[in-house]
Amino acid sequence: MTPVFSHGDLRLYLLNLLDEGPRHGYDIMQALSDRTGGTYTPSAGTVYPRLAKLEEEGLVTKSVDGRKTVYEITPAGHAEVTARAGDLEGIEASLTDSVRLIADEVRGSVREAMRSLRADLAAASREEQSSATPPPASDDPRVSSREQVHRADAAVSEFRAKIRSDLRSHVARGGELAAATIDDLTSELDRLSRDLIRTLRG
Repeated sequence: MTPVFSHGDLRLYLLNLLDEGPRHGYDIMQALSDRTGGTYTPSAGTVYPRLAKLEEEGLVTKSVDGRKTVYEITPAGHAEVTARAGDLEGIEASLTDSVRLIADEVRGSVREAMRSLRADLAAASREEQSSATPPPASDDPRVSSREQVHRADAAVSEFRAKIRSDLRSHVARGGELAAATIDDLTSELDRLSRDLIRTLRG
């Protein structure tokens, strides 16, 4: 997946966030997520070592406020942010491009997954129709309909379990999950629901 920050850019971006005012670690991670539209949510293992390095360089200080550790930029850190204003503009521009590319990649993956799901459902339907034997004339159609409802329940449950597993595995591996991705998924599911309703109503 397209990286959000190039090498060294995150360091300067953290300084820039602290130049806006003191922040605790979680607030910094949340700010990074907010400013990338949710496509980049760094882990504590990414942010805190960089903050410690900035502290070693004398660019930030930290203090304890209750249970929280608050980081604050030093005059030396502010001077670096000011001196590298041009670099920050470039980072902001690259960040916008990276976020757009990531969103496009994830939306493409969701669309491909939905196409695959529709193809699998269509193939299963064709296979069922070709292998099914006509029920005896005396069979109650309501019994057959209830059987199909059970099949539909099983298919929906399997799909739900697979999507949950894939999403959780993606996030657990450090992947980002944008709101636009879930919006696309919801839209596709709504569309499938509408198609099914139209089919049922004939």
